[in-house]
Amino acid sequence: MAMLTVRNLPDEVHRALRIRAARHGHSMEAEVREILETAVSPEGKVKLGSLLADLGKQARLSDSEFAVFEQARDKTPARPVSP
Repeated sequence: MAMLTVRNLPDEVHRALRIRAARHGHSMEAEVREILETAVSPEGKVKLGSLLADLGKQARLSDSEFAVFEQARDKTPARPVSP
């Protein structure tokens, strides 16, 4: 995994990062990773789970209709891919 060193970080930025990390219950390193991941993520990217949830809302399925899908769903645990 890649590493990144940031030089000449102003003290006030360092202090703000430390406070922000503490508020989120993260280490500073984890907080910076999260900030960077958010900054470089494509805008408007929809995750599959969110897309499926929206489809379900649009379909306006009743609980009994949804239960049919739940009963038909394959609940067999996935096997890891073998090399």
